Amino acid sequence: MSKKKYRRQRQQQNPMVSIGIGIFLIVIAVLFMASPKSDSKADSLSSVVPVAVNFAAPELSLENINGETKSLADYRNDVVLVNNWATWCPPCKAEMPTLSAYYNEHSDKGFMIIAIEAGDPLEDVSQFAQSRDLKFQVWLDPNGAALQAFGNGSLPNSYVIDRSGTVRYAWTGEINKAMLEKYVTPLVTESN
Repeated sequence: MSKKKYRRQRQQQNPMVSIGIGIFLIVIAVLFMASPKSDSKADSLSSVVPVAVNFAAPELSLENINGETKSLADYRNDVVLVNNWATWCPPCKAEMPTLSAYYNEHSDKGFMIIAIEAGDPLEDVSQFAQSRDLKFQVWLDPNGAALQAFGNGSLPNSYVIDRSGTVRYAWTGEINKAMLEKYVTPLVTESN
């Protein structure tokens, strides 16, 4: 094959390759633009899915902000969400209004939240609870007993205990209302 013929043939193939690549890129762009947009609500839903677990609730007794010693065993026959948190923790603070609203909606059905604060002084914790009008139990954990009992030092972390005293779900990270409704509400309503 002569050089001229080869160049001519190659020049004829190049437009076909360019057209093919162009069509491919247009298809990709159309698919990208047609895909549903991710919004922050959808992202937050997927980021806080709990892990199903099955173990006995730990023996745990701590003092609440009113100076009373309380135990997880005191809440047997209730569905309990134990929430380990701290006043300085941004995601802990962010989830408190959600937890408070959920508790206010479900407390009359045998549901309790026990918010266990990880180490801050009583004055700071009491002020935090008062400023947010928290109606559920707020316990003090100056030595990390709850973090040790549940084996999770990340904050926030939460555990859902069913009416028989079995831990059924574990969360690490901020909880939203949709996840509470999906996973906790069935436990609250099943035996009530």
